[in-house]
Amino acid sequence: GEAVTACVDGDRRAAIVLNHSATHLLHAALRRVLGEHVQQKGSLVAPDRLRFDFSHYEPVAPDELERIERLVNAQIRQNADAEISVMSFDEAIAAGALAFFGDKYGDSVRVLKLGDFSTELCGGTHVRRAGDIGFFKIVAESGVASGVRRIEAITGQGAFDWVLANDKLLR
Repeated sequence: GEAVTACVDGDRRAAIVLNHSATHLLHAALRRVLGEHVQQKGSLVAPDRLRFDFSHYEPVAPDELERIERLVNAQIRQNADAEISVMSFDEAIAAGALAFFGDKYGDSVRVLKLGDFSTELCGGTHVRRAGDIGFFKIVAESGVASGVRRIEAITGQGAFDWVLANDKLLR
């Protein structure tokens, strides 16, 4: 019966939103560049970065990383609406939504669609438009287990600051 006051840190949440939506674009780009066998195996969405673990049998080549990064940034520039809808699990799958953790979803699911590029089941918080992400930069790729790779990336102002710092170093 006690009263409580909840407060959301708006800046922190906004940064998390950018990284979370970017993971969906990254997943779709990985599948286009590396193949349909790619499936999410885990992720971290933090205010300052994102980490995305996925199934793949070898290190991702530098030219593939560049293609993935270019695809994600092209989607950001296209600035498609982030459409969220609620439907039955079967309707979502029939509509083309990716779902790799089927046993954790109920009869009614939330679907995030970013243009014609990414459609996945997701209950998280997202941008209103892909362009809100601003900029996407992959900063690392590594192996974490047999058949599981990891990409670490940054978005928005953090990504821009990273590019400026590296440009300054190069100069």
